[in-house]
Amino acid sequence: MNPFAEPDVPIAAFAGIPTYARLPHSRDLAGVDVAVVGVPFDGTVTYRSGGRLGPRAVRTASGIVGGYNPAQAVAPFKELRCVDYGDVPVVPGNTERSHAAIERTVRRVLDAGATPLLFGGDHSCTLAHLRAFREAGPVAVIDLDAHTDCADEYFGERYSHGSWLRRAIEEGLVDPSVSVQIGLRGSVDGPETYASARDELGLEYVTTDDVRGRIAETAALVRERVGDRPVFLSLDLDVVDPAFAPGTGTPEPGGLMSYETISLLRQLGPLDFVGFDIMELVPAYDAGEITAVLAGNLGFELLCLLARRRRAASDGAAGAVASAAVPGPAL
Repeated sequence: MNPFAEPDVPIAAFAGIPTYARLPHSRDLAGVDVAVVGVPFDGTVTYRSGGRLGPRAVRTASGIVGGYNPAQAVAPFKELRCVDYGDVPVVPGNTERSHAAIERTVRRVLDAGATPLLFGGDHSCTLAHLRAFREAGPVAVIDLDAHTDCADEYFGERYSHGSWLRRAIEEGLVDPSVSVQIGLRGSVDGPETYASARDELGLEYVTTDDVRGRIAETAALVRERVGDRPVFLSLDLDVVDPAFAPGTGTPEPGGLMSYETISLLRQLGPLDFVGFDIMELVPAYDAGEITAVLAGNLGFELLCLLARRRRAASDGAAGAVASAAVPGPAL
């Protein structure tokens, strides 16, 4: 039960009006540490549509998210004041106006001193998320994704779920020298697809084959590359194998198991996260809500990372945080 909801009577996980993890719904950001925001836009997808319904699905499926994480030894809803801020008022069918609305909403969260946790929605929306950080300068990005999303255009369109990262780098929103992509795999147009991400744009990447069985080493690589830079983590659910996350827009066989994905996230604890998003949840292709349940729990793991860092800082131990990563289990 969320300690800030303070209901007169405890409400079961299957009852009540769905909010993320049964958090209170509030548009008042005064004193809020984390605002959960739904981004119901999927106007740029090139395969499966339906991500606009992702935020609603994750709210419903996250009713079973508890309050304490024994693996990370933290209770994020006690360490952080969290609310469900509701959805961005997107404009169906209009990418430019929807992205502008997303940017305004995220900017409102940031101006209030809160950290955004966003659920989408197609991955083009991450460009708008990052635009809200423009005044703070370029951030590091950790992108967990099966695809590079660094195409120049799709069908003559420059703004797409497959081109958001290239656009973000071009707009000076992302510092590629401290950014990394994790989980790339699947068929591509040619050898230049991966090469251009590294050689042309300056990104580092780790394929799924490189990650498998080397979770701790991958986490160490990410921590070293990002360092003490402010970092935005974006997770496309297609980084997870379709056996564990079938409800996504562009599924790729041979991905990470949900267990591996959670283990990797837990070992990124020392980093200075300024925002998160979990994208490309398409409920129509989900099976037994397993993708939505996973998305809700991945969000919880990310909140735990933020809570651990806040707790260390409040204890006057910020300098010791770098040694506080949760060791991953042997895989």
